[in-house]
Amino acid sequence: CKLEEPNAELTSTASSRGQRVGQGSNQVVQVWETTPNKTKLLQKQLDVSFSSDGGDYPTTITVDETNVSQGIDGFGYTLSGGSAMLINQMAAADQDRLLDELYKPGTDQLGVSYLRISIGASDLSSSRYTYDEVPSGQTDMSLAKFNFNQPETIALINIIKKILQRNPTIKILATPWTAPIWMKENVWRYDGYGGGHLNPAYYDVYASYFVKYIQAMKNQGITIDAITPQNEPLNYDNDPSMYMSANEQINFIKNNLGPKFFDNGITTKIICFDHNADTIGSQYATSVINDLGASKYVDGSAFHLYGGDINNMSIVHNANPNKNVYFTEQYVGGASNFGNDLNWHINNVVIGSIRNWSRNALNWNLAANPSLEPHTPGGCVDCLGAITISGNSYTRNTPYYIIGHASKFVRPGAVRIASNISGTINNVAFRNEDGSKVLLVVNNGSTSQTIKVKWEGQAFYYAIAAGSVITFKWTDAPIGKTITLKGFNNKYVSGENGDKDPVTQEYKPMTCYRTVAQGWESFTIVNVGDGKVALRSMGKYVSSENGSKRITCNRATIGDWEKFTWITNYDGTTSLKGNNGKYISYENSELSPMTCINSTISGWEAFKVNQ
Repeated sequence: CKLEEPNAELTSTASSRGQRVGQGSNQVVQVWETTPNKTKLLQKQLDVSFSSDGGDYPTTITVDETNVSQGIDGFGYTLSGGSAMLINQMAAADQDRLLDELYKPGTDQLGVSYLRISIGASDLSSSRYTYDEVPSGQTDMSLAKFNFNQPETIALINIIKKILQRNPTIKILATPWTAPIWMKENVWRYDGYGGGHLNPAYYDVYASYFVKYIQAMKNQGITIDAITPQNEPLNYDNDPSMYMSANEQINFIKNNLGPKFFDNGITTKIICFDHNADTIGSQYATSVINDLGASKYVDGSAFHLYGGDINNMSIVHNANPNKNVYFTEQYVGGASNFGNDLNWHINNVVIGSIRNWSRNALNWNLAANPSLEPHTPGGCVDCLGAITISGNSYTRNTPYYIIGHASKFVRPGAVRIASNISGTINNVAFRNEDGSKVLLVVNNGSTSQTIKVKWEGQAFYYAIAAGSVITFKWTDAPIGKTITLKGFNNKYVSGENGDKDPVTQEYKPMTCYRTVAQGWESFTIVNVGDGKVALRSMGKYVSSENGSKRITCNRATIGDWEKFTWITNYDGTTSLKGNNGKYISYENSELSPMTCINSTISGWEAFKVNQ
């Protein structure tokens, strides 16, 4: 439920990003909610609107987009080899439906934007393997052959390729659970795959293993954005696993892995640690990122939270603010209490990690079957997937909604912006590249609370049930206002009377060369839902004309081609993206008819509002 103050007009003010129309524009706020009792699961609620700020209120969250922290790379899950096998076995139509829902950006999809995979087997694989093992009993290690011939790897590559078809820019982080066992020493369990250390004699060979892996994936059309040298380097009890102390990791990175990447032109990021955000973990990560030899090769450090405190990530950030921080793994147990797990993970994995400088937030793992398989004999027996796959059907579990409350709305390239924590309402705020704002909140109290959200002199009120998670999203679009659009030629966009040319009998294309703004140079911004707007001039609507013709202002009703995404650029100008994903432009000349065919924003696609 919600409670709003009456709307009121406010005057525009200038922000650090340039003159804005935001104030007093009655921006529509979209709302999605998940409740601990599952009555609402990432469910769209009725929109609310900003209005004038009515003064002090006990539980107030102020969003300040002039105070910017780290950039955001994405949100997602680990796609284990076992997950890939389950998805790969689905019928084609069901597999497509699932992958569309998870990875295809859009209103009805989850929009997962970050992927973690294992280099070789993880503990959620059906068997143990690496990409460079030798036959049993062989002693001539020079005969070892790097290969992707494992059935699980074949399935993994197949599914990644299908994910890339839906989201070509998704970032992929790859992590080994162990080096090939012939490169290890002091191994004592799980057929040599568990525990042990990397033998210093094979440091350089292991560095080449990473190079071969990245090159082999590239040959498959898969770009590995980042690697960590070892998953959970202080956990020798997993299956597979390998222990790697901070000093071992420092020496490996600065003497072998970093130089090997440099010599082979590998630009994949090296991220250190990849284990718990506890005191030992923060000391481990800090020692690597601050080591003079290793630091020049290391992008940052990664964390899990099976022990410790999420706030320790800030300790590492503060130790070297020039290095990035990532959150790469946390699992939900199979005996999940939906409400409790939702609350803990939203507070720690999503809000907590991002407020402590993480560029991403990942849950472990994407998929399992109803028996929480596959896994290795010594691997995790109670790891709940974001989805449970049974044959060709699937169900959505707690991690689906944990990540979905961020991935669906916060896109790669976004930045974290400032927002205060008020009472028992935890939250984090973002600004997307298109100028839209996202505020993720959770009510940690035992009763429903009405909160006030302030932004740029405006406010809205909303009642949040105890334990509920809500994502708010809004744009700078001046809903309900009549505006003018001026190009950087200082001329006005015109709807050109919205009628037909008497000679050609075609509707006149819009232009951007009027020196005076009158009726056909004035546009009313209409909210059409799903964060999009329509532009109406003299009773007719602007149309992108399927993206194949010159744009017009002649439509009597609103269809898909009359809907636009309002984008606020960093310099304060506005751009409009059509339903074809292209931008309205006046095509390099004020005399040219306007189109909606350009794929990037330059001066010809950027407009000043009410100037």
